[in-house]
Amino acid sequence: MTHVRELFDLTGRAAIITGGGTHLGTAMAETLAELGAAVYLASRRRELCESAAGQMRERGFDAAGAGCDVTDEAQVGTLVDRVVGERGRLDIMIANAGGSFTTTYIPEASVDEFRKSLDLNLTGTYICAQAAARVMIPKRRGKIITLGSIHGFLTADKRFYQGLKFRRSGPPYQAAKGGIINLTRSLAAELGEWNIQVNCISPGQIPRADTDPAMVEKARMNNPLEVVGRPEHLKGAVALLASRAGDWITGQNVVVDGGWSIW
Repeated sequence: MTHVRELFDLTGRAAIITGGGTHLGTAMAETLAELGAAVYLASRRRELCESAAGQMRERGFDAAGAGCDVTDEAQVGTLVDRVVGERGRLDIMIANAGGSFTTTYIPEASVDEFRKSLDLNLTGTYICAQAAARVMIPKRRGKIITLGSIHGFLTADKRFYQGLKFRRSGPPYQAAKGGIINLTRSLAAELGEWNIQVNCISPGQIPRADTDPAMVEKARMNNPLEVVGRPEHLKGAVALLASRAGDWITGQNVVVDGGWSIW
């Protein structure tokens, strides 16, 4: 019987984390590196990814930065080819790149913003998953982790944001994240025969350093634990889903929100 510590060991594995240069992406990359994986942090902001990877190397981790626009199939393919060329494998793909672009709301909403949100969040996730699957299928193993949100299955209460210096996500973001959650289920069904597990992590409110303090406090009091969400709160879920410990988990949406969504 395998010891539980061995189940989480990622020594010798290779991973890509899109949107890896800041915030949640960096925390997830650190998780995999701490477990022994070689990690590639990638985003359109190559400099940020290279800087974050450099800081990880200073701590003794195997990390590299790369530029990649996840909405561009050729760029994603080039990134995957680089990892396979340098490591001989790709074991883990975390499709984290995304964001909210909401500046206008119904009934005067921008359709272009809707398309942009779908493209970056949903289409980008699809492109990354497909590129990873192409190299994982011949090996008959792999882990694909997508990033949803509590707003992928809950809408945003406009009243919560009143008086705050924080622009709430709107229908485009919520539609895109909802699509990612169900896309994850579909990918899990399609890829299961090749022993590839596909799961989604849906974070709750995890403020950035420059978030309005009033927003941070309101978010803290809006979950039962009354604890501010931090990027490292995702580490446990990432470790489980990226490792052999999660080999019999697929097609799931793992909610990490301090209990926000239970009431």
